[in-house]
Amino acid sequence: MTLRFMPATAVGLVLASTALAQSTVGIAMPTQSSARWISDGESMVRLFEEAGYETILQYAEDDIPNQLAQIENMITSGIDVLVIAAIDGTTLSNALENAHFAGIQTIAHDRLIRDSEHVSDYATFDNFEVGVQQATSLVEGLQDRFGDGPCNVELFGGSPDGNNAYFFYDGAMSVLQPMIDSGDIVIVSGQMGMDRLGTLRWDGAVAQAQMDNLLSAHYTEEEVHGVLSPYDGLSIGILSLLRGVGYGSDDLPWPIVSCSKLPL
Repeated sequence: MTLRFMPATAVGLVLASTALAQSTVGIAMPTQSSARWISDGESMVRLFEEAGYETILQYAEDDIPNQLAQIENMITSGIDVLVIAAIDGTTLSNALENAHFAGIQTIAHDRLIRDSEHVSDYATFDNFEVGVQQATSLVEGLQDRFGDGPCNVELFGGSPDGNNAYFFYDGAMSVLQPMIDSGDIVIVSGQMGMDRLGTLRWDGAVAQAQMDNLLSAHYTEEEVHGVLSPYDGLSIGILSLLRGVGYGSDDLPWPIVSCSKLPL
């Protein structure tokens, strides 16, 4: 399997160049609930079609059986290349074996597909560096808004069934752990580690409920200054909860909340 680091907007063009003389590309995306996946799917369709290939684009709405069925249907329809952004990278072994024996080249997009030897390429970001950048933007925002600290921060993790979530977390902690050790950042709840912070399916509603629980249990007398969030969908849920309890007012300034683009 070949690993390629690249921005998502370039994936379709680069993968098209690896498709050789193939004619139809099946693209399996996880969900349309995130603008990111919509953009990735549309960009790949445009770039593949500009390169002369036909495309089939399908979204599974974070339903694993639905994505499996979509992939199997694309295989039986006679596609030549299969690009998958997996909902769960551990559940596709049988489908990818079927694709292999049908002569279909399979490419994992952004999310690593594990437990299968039938993946020829893995196109992704440097996900450790993504975590570094998220934490760095959080720290810079905290310093700009609240000074040198100490600052009260809470941590959120991505989906524990996704390989990227661990790289995001490890990259972020390479920045934050020295500041936690020095006391410049305080994790008031004490909740750290992906075993405690994982947010299944990167679900913003789950993050919103978890933020509510954190505030109720640990912030009756304290003010939260920052939140590490690895994904926009989680950040939106967190911000919605913070707004609902009064943050963003004269009495409670907005915390710095990281996301997958810029701090909010």
